[in-house]
Amino acid sequence: MASQNTQVQFQDSLPLMANKLGGDGLIDELCNGFNLLMDSTKGVITFESLKKNSALLGLQDLTDVELQSMIVEGDFDGDGALNQMEFCVLMFRLSPELMDGSKMWLEQMLQQEVQDSF
Repeated sequence: MASQNTQVQFQDSLPLMANKLGGDGLIDELCNGFNLLMDSTKGVITFESLKKNSALLGLQDLTDVELQSMIVEGDFDGDGALNQMEFCVLMFRLSPELMDGSKMWLEQMLQQEVQDSF
């Protein structure tokens, strides 16, 4: 239940951050979040570094199982850790509202390109 509460809070705040900071500012903030959570010797977010640093992002109430699930969900290359790209993709995936906005912007760009080509 704790992860759902945390996810809901995150889903509510990421679109607000995007609106306030703009695209570049949001990416900068995601990079800062990655840097706070990563294992500085390995350059990736491991379960251990996530557990150790989770309180910095208000995630201290998550269980070990929930933290491990975050790693597994975002780990596309199967190395058991999150690199910066995997972390950013996971953050966007956890925010459906932001993903819907991204899809809408992409569709608008594609429509504009099609119109411009005629």
